[in-house]
Amino acid sequence: MPAKARRIIDIVLDEESVARRSPEVEHERAVALFDLLEENDFALAGTPGPYRLRIGVFEQRLVFDVRDAGDNKLRDIVLSLTPFRKVVKDYFLICESYYAAIKKLSPSQIEALDMGRRGLHNEGSELLRERLAGKIEIDLDTARRLFTLICALHITS
Repeated sequence: MPAKARRIIDIVLDEESVARRSPEVEHERAVALFDLLEENDFALAGTPGPYRLRIGVFEQRLVFDVRDAGDNKLRDIVLSLTPFRKVVKDYFLICESYYAAIKKLSPSQIEALDMGRRGLHNEGSELLRERLAGKIEIDLDTARRLFTLICALHITS
């Protein structure tokens, strides 16, 4: 598949699924959306792109509504939220600690929290890639940005 076809050209988060978080997390979500549209590697198995993607939570499931450039539905990819719950919860806890630390801790303490934050982010990204295997092909950077967006969705414990 040509590189131009292996990409997301538009992405929408289901606003009813989006959790309102701290300004820092909202900023991360905005940056992830921007970066994702600027550069991504995304291919729906057996179906050429480019793609429009809608992500939301429906009946406790994560739904990737994949559409073609003309906004015609290609496929819904539905994933259980259960495997993501712990890593998302841990990620938010460490993010809260990290943002609080920036205001009052030493650079070495902030760096340690940031390493933990990046480690959990990578864990969530790899989990996403595993869960999408055989359905959607994505590179690690795309998975990282999509995981950030998934974290922005309202995922209750």
